[in-house]
Amino acid sequence: MNVDPNAATQGFPSPESRPHPARYLVPALVAAAVAVALGVYGKVHHPTGTAFNLAGFSSTGAVKSWLATTAVFFAVIQLVSALMMYGKLPGPGWAPVLHRWSGRVAFLVAVPVAVHCLYAFGYQTYETRVLWHSLLGCFFFGAFSAKMLLLRSERLPGWLLPVVGGLVFAVLTVIWLTSAFWFFRTFGVTT
Repeated sequence: MNVDPNAATQGFPSPESRPHPARYLVPALVAAAVAVALGVYGKVHHPTGTAFNLAGFSSTGAVKSWLATTAVFFAVIQLVSALMMYGKLPGPGWAPVLHRWSGRVAFLVAVPVAVHCLYAFGYQTYETRVLWHSLLGCFFFGAFSAKMLLLRSERLPGWLLPVVGGLVFAVLTVIWLTSAFWFFRTFGVTT
């Protein structure tokens, strides 16, 4: 096999510097396992109708919608700070710190929403909006798991993390549209 010695300088990694396929396969398998496990649990678990409520909110739907909106707010900060880190937007030198912490906050706020959805409602398919919400909710936590594993990998193509991060952001946005946005449109913006 003839290898062009200038291949690395032409945007193609040399065979020695290409990551082993397991660097992609393991995160993909973990993502699939997380998504399927959440879906199976949500399907076999008998829904309780409620999982938590916070003082000051009128319903668990309001709590869930506001927490989901908070998660999306911090996800937008993630997107903007990622664009700063990749030089697509001007930004401060502390954009990477902002990116990491906004991601942590978004995740920590999203977890109680997911727990509530799984425990209180389970995996439901009775209407198109709910089906997409259930599917994408499971997919989101799988994709998020893959992103976290990929962060620790070395020698990945420069496009991979932005694509996976963009996918996580897009899926979270659709989840919000099929839940919190729907709730606010249906019941009004209430606490």
